[in-house]
Amino acid sequence: MLAFLIIIVILALIFDFINGFHDAANSIATIVSTKVLTPFQAVLWAAAFNFIAFFVFKEHKVAGTIANIISENVISFKVLLSATIAAISWNLLTWYYGIPSSSSHTLIGGLAGAAIAAGGLHGVNTHPIFIAVIFMVLSPIIGLIFGFLMTLITVNLARNSRPAKAEKWFKRLQLVSSGALSLAHGGGDSQKTMGLILTAIWFYHKTVHGNTMSVHDMAMPGWLPLACYSAIALGTMSGGWRIVKTMGTRITKVNPLEGVCAETAGAITIFLTIVFGIPVSTTHTLTGSIVGVGATKRLSAVRWGVTFNLIWAWILTIPVSALVAGCIYYIIHFIG
Repeated sequence: MLAFLIIIVILALIFDFINGFHDAANSIATIVSTKVLTPFQAVLWAAAFNFIAFFVFKEHKVAGTIANIISENVISFKVLLSATIAAISWNLLTWYYGIPSSSSHTLIGGLAGAAIAAGGLHGVNTHPIFIAVIFMVLSPIIGLIFGFLMTLITVNLARNSRPAKAEKWFKRLQLVSSGALSLAHGGGDSQKTMGLILTAIWFYHKTVHGNTMSVHDMAMPGWLPLACYSAIALGTMSGGWRIVKTMGTRITKVNPLEGVCAETAGAITIFLTIVFGIPVSTTHTLTGSIVGVGATKRLSAVRWGVTFNLIWAWILTIPVSALVAGCIYYIIHFIG
């Protein structure tokens, strides 16, 4: 049993690492495209704030939400292993093709698919999945609205400034906004891995030690947040350049002012959802913010073809991850 637990912990941390380099583009795409930092400087900057999140976020409500997806009566190492393998597979596939899909929804879909394969529809708790699906739609819309309004307000406040001086200040401010977005990314996405590992630890204690407490009452081990924040920070340092191009240039071209507005809007949206324990996608949220910023110039400034392709990828993420996880569960179950 201990060997299974160790395997799941290792795979979950690998998923966290992949999440880091898969989603690195979210917090550095605009700062690289506006040439505020070089790609190497940007990933170091983002990775540092991913790790600083360890010292900022002491409540782990998002982790609790993830741990609540699977009904306790069907939680097993087979289910958790299937979900993790499916999430890793979809993340690597979308990274390879440069598609900024959601690591969050990949994991949620994987957990739901494996749980349904193990226990039918009663194997999942529908409430956290329902909330995730709702905010899959709402988070980019909220980011879009914040990005649109923030850009309008900022442009009006800076309209009398000399262009060269204003650009210099916004380049400095973009360091702050990208840092805030990386902090939010680390704080939100690392907790999803914590929830997965915490569920595995709970099942181990239940099976080996006869623990009767609910998974919701399971205390977070002190090493777990440190391990998860470290893994995502290391992953961010490894890059994610395929998706940088999509997020930084293909949706709409942004200048430093617009970069500040998009990143700040995305960070605010994610911080709010973390407070309420809602697992949202950093990718979805920032994409919405970038679209909102681009729409302030004119609707044609947004490359809607690229945007709609991203939306299709988002729609498919949960069901495809669920299907892959279900198939993996049946294979593992059949083997033994």
